[in-house]
Amino acid sequence: MGNCQAADAAAVLIQYPGGKVERLHWPTTAANVMKSNPGYHVALVTPYIPQNERKDGGVGIRITRVKLLKPKEMLLLGQVYRLITSQEVAKALRQRQYEKLKKSQNEMIRKQKHQQKQNGDETQEDAERSHEVTRQEKDPPKNTQTIMRGRQWRPSLQSISEMSG
Repeated sequence: MGNCQAADAAAVLIQYPGGKVERLHWPTTAANVMKSNPGYHVALVTPYIPQNERKDGGVGIRITRVKLLKPKEMLLLGQVYRLITSQEVAKALRQRQYEKLKKSQNEMIRKQKHQQKQNGDETQEDAERSHEVTRQEKDPPKNTQTIMRGRQWRPSLQSISEMSG
């Protein structure tokens, strides 16, 4: 009898969406698998158990990470790969872009709030004063008496030349 476990370890496992599993006993590229399965991408599947779950001693939730491969990458013996449809890849990319955009917006809002707190949270009086200044700039006073009230009077002296005579 042969060693069946060694044969499985020396194979590339490819999981199809319908549940079918294909074993290849030689390394190949992701491009070769995608050529024989148009409309699909190849992804590496790795099991992942969060560290906080392992500390409890319990098995916890098993999460699998799926890493999309580039066509040039080699499929290695002993690894498990999964075929993923192009629609699923596009959906995941859109979701990642959405999450990235949302994260950057939340970061920007957080920075604005932090900056407002550092600036001393402009008081209501400061806001009213700045509003009053802008209103005065828009609506200048209409008569000269109002203009003179805001300025101090300064005498203007002109030199007088004396005539000798």
